[in-house]
Formats: sequence, C-alpha cells, structure tokens
Amino acid sequence: MNQRKRVVVGLSGGVDSSVAAYLLKEQGYEVIGMFMKNWHDESVTISNECPWMEDSTDAMLVAEKLGIPFQAIDLSEEYRERIVDYMFAEYEAGRTPNPDILCNREIKFDIFLKAAQKLKADYVATGHYCQKAEVEIDGKPVYQLLAGADPNKDQSYFLCQLNQDQLSKALFPIGHLQKPEVRKIAKEQDLITADKKDSQGLCFIGKVRLPDFLQQQLKPKKGDILVIPDDLAIYDKKKIPAGIPLEDLEENVLDGICLPEQYVATQGQKLGEHNGAHYFTVGQRKGLQVGGTGKPLFVIATDTKENIIYTGLGETHPGLLRNGLFVPKKDIHWIREDLMLNKGESARYLARIRYRQALSPATLIMKAHGLYVIFDTPQKGVASGQFVAWYDGNESIGSGTIF
Repeated sequence: MNQRKRVVVGLSGGVDSSVAAYLLKEQGYEVIGMFMKNWHDESVTISNECPWMEDSTDAMLVAEKLGIPFQAIDLSEEYRERIVDYMFAEYEAGRTPNPDILCNREIKFDIFLKAAQKLKADYVATGHYCQKAEVEIDGKPVYQLLAGADPNKDQSYFLCQLNQDQLSKALFPIGHLQKPEVRKIAKEQDLITADKKDSQGLCFIGKVRLPDFLQQQLKPKKGDILVIPDDLAIYDKKKIPAGIPLEDLEENVLDGICLPEQYVATQGQKLGEHNGAHYFTVGQRKGLQVGGTGKPLFVIATDTKENIIYTGLGETHPGLLRNGLFVPKKDIHWIREDLMLNKGESARYLARIRYRQALSPATLIMKAHGLYVIFDTPQKGVASGQFVAWYDGNESIGSGTIF
C-alpha cells in the first residue's frame, strides 16, 4: 500500500482526471486535487460559456465527492510566456506548433510539478491515456513511456518531450483502461463528470477560432494563393536512390530527401487571395475559400516573408508528400537516453508526425548537425514546427521538432 505516498492530481474538470483521482485514492495514496487555471481570455473561444469556470467547478465537486483536498492554481502568466508566445512566434515564422506537447513539457510536468513538490508530493498524476514502466539498466532505474491500452485514445504522442526526471515523478492511473471503462467507473462512483464530453481544442484554452486567436498579435495581411502544377513540385530529387543503404547516403542527398521544398512565385498560377500566410499550415485543406478547382486544394508550402500560400491539387499532389524529414541537433529529445544515437549511427523505429496517425516504419540516421528520419512510405503534410515521435513497439523512445 502507498499510504505515505502523496500524489497531486491535475483535476481538469473532465472524466479522465476524475477517475484517475478516484483510482489513486483506492490504491491507498494520499491524494490532493489541483486545478490549473491557464487562460483568461474568452474573447476567442467558440462557445459562449466560460470554459475554465465550469471546469474548475466540476473539478471542485469531484474532489468533494472523493473527499480529497482541493485547490486551484493560476498559471496563466507562465502559460502565456511558455505556450502562447511560442505559438505566435512559430506561426509568424511560418511554422506549425503543437501547443499540447509543449504544455505537457512546460506546464503540467514542470511548473505544475514544482507546485506539487511544494506540497511535499511524491508524484503528480494526470488523466492521460498512456502507461509507465520501469527497467533496470546498469543498476539504475530507467523509466519507459508506453502507449495507452486503448488504441483509440493513446496519448503518448503528447508526452513525447518528457524526460527521465519528469517520468520518474509521473503517474498515469487510467492508462491501462479503455475509455468506456473509465466512464463506467465514473458513473458507478456518481461523479459529476461521468457523461461530460471530452474537451476539444487547445490545451487548457478550449475550442478556439485559431485565426481569431492568432489575430491578437498577427494581423491580417492580403496575399496570393498560388497553385503549383504537379510536374513543378520537384519530387524526383526527393526520391530515395536505389541500391544504396540509407545510412551510406551523403548529407547533401539526405538534405534533398528530407528538407522542405522551397517554391518561388513564378512557379505558380494565382487562384485567389488569403488574409495572411501565417494562418495556414502545410497539409491544410479547409479555409482556403477557393472554388471551382475540381480536385480538393491543399496547402503544400507557405512563405510568411513574401506572404504567399503555395497549393497543390488533389491528395496525391507530389508537393504534399515527403519521404523524410530533418530534426536539427538542438531539437532532438530522447526519453530513453540510453538509446541515444551517436553521429554516424542509425536505427529502425516506428514513427508518427501527428496525433492519432498510425505508426510508420522509418530509418533514423544521426549526422553531425542533426537527425534524418526517412520513412518506408511517403508521408503526407509534413509541417515544420510539428513533432516527430519514434517508438519501439509501444514504447516512446524520443522525439524532435521538424525543421
């Protein structure tokens, strides 16, 4: 039993964290519920309700029902500095950030963890659908981040930037359960969150109109939408040379395969106008508001300096596909530091570039200035600023920010 172990649970006001708190209490932990208030500005949320107020109240009622202490903590200043400012900067640079991954690394398992430790907590717990295991290597414990047991809800991708120290203090009480089981437990315990819908949208902000959100700092600016013909999306140079082992390829060849394509305005034909290239991302289909093209139109590149959006017609447009990607050295992160690749080494892993995407076999090649990830099958909509995460089976090994 764990009577002496104190756990602070991040109670979000949702069913998952509510059941996490219940399970920990049942397991004998001393449980404290804590609600993180991270956002004040309701002017950009889609719903008229005040989401954090409702969530805070639900979290408090769950704590009351479970008979555990409860407090709220205002982290909105830190959230603005570490997450919101980062989002604005990334979009302005024409990159596509993933605030949920940063939120876990910077807020839940850093600032929130430190707040919990001030309460003499041994662990922090969340309602994430992922699992943790431990192995011993050279006499020392090494923590493993594993996929959640529910394949439809696995959230290990969102935790791909955690380190060993953060994992050592983390608990994921519902990771071994299926979502219907979690709701069943909540109903059996008569928790107010039992039938509450899963939250949508940005981490702790809720469902927002992204252009409205970005317009707080990134002002609308008219620019051209250009379409690139199939034969001008230079995909041939990005093909993998036959008959040469991937790890033996020269860096200039790897760059050709893995770095994003650069287009110039003279290559394209104008289809329409947009209100700001920084509002769009590679792979995006909605929001272009261009009709009469026959095939669906996809963003294949953005140029925020010249304020141009480059598009391609159809899901098989070569500009939408990439065989590989590159992660600069400073942006490589290993959860399993003992498996870190050194310069000149390569390894085979499964990888994904977005949440809910099926894992795809890939070869990782470490060079002096960064990591090349080459997929067995071309990937659609690889966006700079997003995260690639690589796995060994169901274990998350590492991740990196895509160049």
